Amino acid sequence: MEIPSYKYVYLVGVGGIGMSALARYFNHQGFMVAGYDRTETELTRALASEGIHVHYDDSISLIPTDFRNNPNDTLVVYTPAVPADHSELTYLLSNGFKVIKRSVALGVIAASKRTLGVAGTHGKTTTSTLLSHLLMEALGGVNAFLGGIAKNYSSNLLLSKNDVLVAEADEFDRSFLQLFPNAAIITSTDADHLDIYGSHEAVLRSFGDFINQIKPGGALVVKQGVEVPLENKEISVYRYSIDKGGDFHAENIARNANGTYTFDIITPKTRIEACTLGVPGWINVENAIAAVALALTVTDDTEALKRALASFGGVKRRFDFHINTSTLTFLDDYAHHPEELRASISSVKAMFPNRKVCGIFQPHLYTRTRDFAEGFAQSLSLLDEVILLDIYPARELPIEGVTSQIIFDKITTPNKVLIAKSELLDVLGKRDIDVLMTIGAGDIDKLVEPIAEMLKTRYSVK
Repeated sequence: MEIPSYKYVYLVGVGGIGMSALARYFNHQGFMVAGYDRTETELTRALASEGIHVHYDDSISLIPTDFRNNPNDTLVVYTPAVPADHSELTYLLSNGFKVIKRSVALGVIAASKRTLGVAGTHGKTTTSTLLSHLLMEALGGVNAFLGGIAKNYSSNLLLSKNDVLVAEADEFDRSFLQLFPNAAIITSTDADHLDIYGSHEAVLRSFGDFINQIKPGGALVVKQGVEVPLENKEISVYRYSIDKGGDFHAENIARNANGTYTFDIITPKTRIEACTLGVPGWINVENAIAAVALALTVTDDTEALKRALASFGGVKRRFDFHINTSTLTFLDDYAHHPEELRASISSVKAMFPNRKVCGIFQPHLYTRTRDFAEGFAQSLSLLDEVILLDIYPARELPIEGVTSQIIFDKITTPNKVLIAKSELLDVLGKRDIDVLMTIGAGDIDKLVEPIAEMLKTRYSVK
């Protein structure tokens, strides 16, 4: 498929993080771009300000006339999160339009680039964003399609005249099998998306298929202890960890007063001494080691990599601090899998060992809640206080017997409550807050700014 042969690009679900990056890419390339999303957000408003037409009602009549009347000139891209009975998508599928998934569009773009893929059931957004930032410094530019908003650039899309592309390789719906990277990272292969895969074994097989698509002479960087099928004999395989050895790891790790870390990075060829990462959190040290390992497949400028580690500003909604004083801390994190929760909460507890940590968690999807209720409860039990919200359903219909209660009942932390999202601000207003976390992948992000403003007013934080 040759994308340049089209004049118009219409995106169904344009407000999604991956879809919006594609919208920005096509807009920058000179296509006429428009799209639908069900909810107006900060991101869709940003797209509109960039000249992309966005509407929010599922109505065929709202598809711009030039798009609707020219099926041969219009490429339609959709996200699998859109329901099958969506009237616009049904119309476009039935009336001669070329309709492809988001992953196919990304695969076509990546095919002409030197692609670095970052895969894993968790950790890939921060790692891919950090990798992109490293290469912006070391190469003077990079192309990147990211799963979050990079704070250094206020965008999820980076563009460059060179041919290196960083792509977040998403395992959902087996999307990453559209990519044939030159090198890749795998951060984790925990069971997830079992509504798609059915079993953990099927998840692992899919990661094995992804590895087999790394081009001959390429490289795979995989976390120490993560077992994946390694059938591709034409690539180099490296292991990384924080402090458990491997080809890439850290030594001389020291925590700084602001929660960041300084450390040496050990590689198969050299030692990069006294690296300081610009964002706090133990888990981010691990992400940094992975990102440096893959960056070294396209650059040997270790001084540039060191500078970029120090200037990294993080990713919106990934271990994202809104208030951080000696007496009051509030951060927001996208964690929505038990292992992500464990990593995020453990990092916060390590940063603030003598302070009380309260976490507000909104479960994401009925199927994920059903499949991992025990794991969620174990991770949340690491908190000193737990505020649990109702499930955010996203694309799913309710499942009988599956509510947040099945997590709540298994949480061992004595100080726990289960409330509706609408009650949250009132409940917080009656609590003494020391360290507060909002956690989840649903619409809990809409409460982050109201919570931050309430806390700043209540505790006189400027």
